[in-house]
Amino acid sequence: MLAMLTLVVAAAQPAASDSFDRHFENRTLRLDYFRVGCRTFDTLRLHRWVEKASVWAGSTTQLVDPIDNGNYRVEMRDASDSTVLYTRCFNTLFREYRDTPAGADSVAEFEEVLLLPWPRQRVEVSLQRRDSNLLFRTQKTFTFDPATTRTVQPRNLRYGMPRQLQYKGDPHVKMDVVIVAEGYGPKDQKKMEKDLKAFTEHLFAREPFRSRRDDFNVWGVARTSDASGITDPVHGIEVNSIVGSTYNIFGSDRYLMTYRLFLLHDLLHNVPCDHIVIMANSATYGGGAIYNFYAMSAVQEMSEWILPHELGHSIGGLADEYVDDELTYNNLYQTGVEPIEPNITSLADFDRKWQSLLPEGTPVPTPPVESLPRRETGPVGVYEGAGYVPTGIYRPTTHCMMRDYARFCPVCIRRLNEVFDLYVR
Repeated sequence: MLAMLTLVVAAAQPAASDSFDRHFENRTLRLDYFRVGCRTFDTLRLHRWVEKASVWAGSTTQLVDPIDNGNYRVEMRDASDSTVLYTRCFNTLFREYRDTPAGADSVAEFEEVLLLPWPRQRVEVSLQRRDSNLLFRTQKTFTFDPATTRTVQPRNLRYGMPRQLQYKGDPHVKMDVVIVAEGYGPKDQKKMEKDLKAFTEHLFAREPFRSRRDDFNVWGVARTSDASGITDPVHGIEVNSIVGSTYNIFGSDRYLMTYRLFLLHDLLHNVPCDHIVIMANSATYGGGAIYNFYAMSAVQEMSEWILPHELGHSIGGLADEYVDDELTYNNLYQTGVEPIEPNITSLADFDRKWQSLLPEGTPVPTPPVESLPRRETGPVGVYEGAGYVPTGIYRPTTHCMMRDYARFCPVCIRRLNEVFDLYVR
């Protein structure tokens, strides 16, 4: 099956851009590294370079990221003349850990993975993070020379065999989303197949995903575990699932994630991949997502709403717009500093947010709209209460997918379409 899929992808390749062909091969380089730290510091340590057994899934023309989002950025430069060849912004699970009570002074280690186009020449790969002024500063630089740098293959060659859940064309001009089946036991094969089809439909159930469906390829990676279910420490459940997912991340019962990024990407060794969805076989409400990292949702009655919300984070880099005093981290946004996410504002620099979408005469801040149906967004304004806090941070509409599972508001739709365009041009 793998050989047949590879032929389908290869046969559809259009001509790449001259710049891409000059600097890159149509292969994917994977950088595995550790991030170690707490609130006051973090350091990086190289683990390995991996040559993925798949083509480069990203665009061959949109190589420098035009979207200023995320707290981190990877930058690849030609080592001979420092020309910038590739950049992408992203977030990490560590960014949230550092703002938890434990993250104040307890040092923890996190696995992180970056997928890069394969360079033809020696390059410098710099990992950057934002400073207190939200400007990117280089944190660590690694050198990669395709002629001399040692690369490895995953030791566990039982990585998942990809299947086409939806194929619309060449990965260079489509957004390739991989759905990973997680927590399915030996007797769950039929359920797993059913859930993969259902999650494919959940992916396109809401706008703007629905109208952009032809811009996506969807791949499935399915392997069974020794037992069914997902680890849930609150209820005393421990399961050795395929990628080690667990509830109760950072003390939040519903926060469902995995720390095992190296293993997750080993499973995707054969698959063209722009974005990852982990489909967790559990009836307990939960999910989570990190920008350009991965998204995760439990398979339960709310999945059709959980998944698009989490994709808003992982694909769009959108912020949560709800208020939650019970979260263990609640100081993500500094007073007087404009958040980098496009759908919330502190009014410190509102001009670069959604001011252009405000109806004429809209007061800022905007008074609440009373008695609006929950699934309706209501008029665009500047409504107080977002980013987990009740005051000081504002959102665009009364209801939104990023607040309470309404439809995506115009501000969020605009950003998602901008990201889609980054992959299909």
